[in-house]
Amino acid sequence: MSSNDRVIIFDTTLRDGEQSPGASMTGEEKLRIARALERLKVDVIEAGFAIASPGDFAAVKAVADHIKDSTVCSLARAVDADIERAAEALAGANSGRIHTFIATSPIHMQYKLRMQPDQVVEQAVRAVKKARSLCADVEFSCEDAGRSEIDFLCRIIEAAIDAGARTINIPDTVGYAIPHQYAETIRQLLERIPNADKAVFSVHCHNDLGLAVANSLAAVVAGARQVECTINGLGERAGNAALEEIVMAIKTRQDLLDVHTRIETEHILSASRLVSGITGFPVQPNKAIVGANAFAHESGIHQDGVLKHRETYEIMSAQSVGWNANKMVMGKHSGRAAFRSRLEELGIVLPGEGELNAAFARFKELADKKHEIFDEDLQALVSDTLAEDVQEHFKLVTLEVASKTGEVPDAKLVLSVDGSEQAASGQGSGPVDATFKAIESVANSGATLQLYSVNAITKGTDSQGEVTVRLEKGGRIVNGNGADTDIVVASAKAYLNALNLMQLGAKAHPQVAGI
Repeated sequence: MSSNDRVIIFDTTLRDGEQSPGASMTGEEKLRIARALERLKVDVIEAGFAIASPGDFAAVKAVADHIKDSTVCSLARAVDADIERAAEALAGANSGRIHTFIATSPIHMQYKLRMQPDQVVEQAVRAVKKARSLCADVEFSCEDAGRSEIDFLCRIIEAAIDAGARTINIPDTVGYAIPHQYAETIRQLLERIPNADKAVFSVHCHNDLGLAVANSLAAVVAGARQVECTINGLGERAGNAALEEIVMAIKTRQDLLDVHTRIETEHILSASRLVSGITGFPVQPNKAIVGANAFAHESGIHQDGVLKHRETYEIMSAQSVGWNANKMVMGKHSGRAAFRSRLEELGIVLPGEGELNAAFARFKELADKKHEIFDEDLQALVSDTLAEDVQEHFKLVTLEVASKTGEVPDAKLVLSVDGSEQAASGQGSGPVDATFKAIESVANSGATLQLYSVNAITKGTDSQGEVTVRLEKGGRIVNGNGADTDIVVASAKAYLNALNLMQLGAKAHPQVAGI
């Protein structure tokens, strides 16, 4: 295949994915995900919106400083301050990109920007030139392109390419497009813009109508050669095009699409589970590619067919996306060297020996409770260890819960609050409710519990339970995560993790306007 047959995979899990309510990530968590994306061989990693907050700037800078095999990108509005901040964050990148945008639809120009079309073109050109003066790789996005007028898109894109943009993104910001119509838009832009051959055309589709992947693939058929997507389809509202679905559709249907990516697909599942664990957004069992049932067959007819010849009911192998590929089972007799080696194989890099020692100690504790420890357990264990290291305001010391039929459940616990131990108790409708009320008797957070979710990390009754707790206070939403073989302890850890994230202080929304 020629170079024009390769589709560039632009992952925006760390930027657009983080805009899902409650999906905010710490800088360390962003770096862990970035390493997993680099291992996947993602071409471009959009690490954040550098000007949004000091935390976002630090996260973009950390990813730029550590990632070497993928281009690292920062979003910036079409204003000088954003662009300068993005360039500063990307200064240490082996390969950096500034991604600047401005709205182009009539409704956005009139009501949001309050600008005339001529002013929008002028600002776009000025922004691209400014970005090019600071970074060789510049991408320009027409926000709400899906509802923009084709003549105006042709005009502003031609000007942006002349100004130095080498990637042009046509986002379906509100998920309004239909595949054949969206493809026709891409086709017309490529045909009508005189200098279209000087840029790569990109697509970024939202999933409000459930068509993000379909729209993206239709655009690829029409000539787009970059797809912007996220792991598990994470993103604001109904999410984005899912990276795993885009990549596997291209790989499975090369007979029709006649393009390829450089993604190493056997790492898809581990990346999916890492993102799910960090954000607390569980993957639905029937999710394509990475759901627990994606390669499960219950029907007798299907089972018989698969046993005789896999391709009767499977269009791709489970191993090709990572299922059963990393199933080395560890236990209490596994040593430190084997533990370190397994983490490295999973793409988990701990900051130092102290963190490795802490994680190994927790591994040994878990091995005493659980006979077999799988990769999923290790991912959760590391997340738990690092979360505890980063946020220490509230910490669980001891927990005792009594729950008996016909009696009100009661929880007694000891919390460490900034190093000082405090005892508390609480009663509730169940052991978890009692535990949360005991915690709140000390924390007095004023937060509202919006979500409580429990998932078994692996099969079996000795599986670790992974709990997600979503708290809201003053319009700010955080997700807390906790894992343990005791589901009540996991729940307490998750609630405390959420409270600790609240203690970090309010964080600006990652983006003023969605692409």
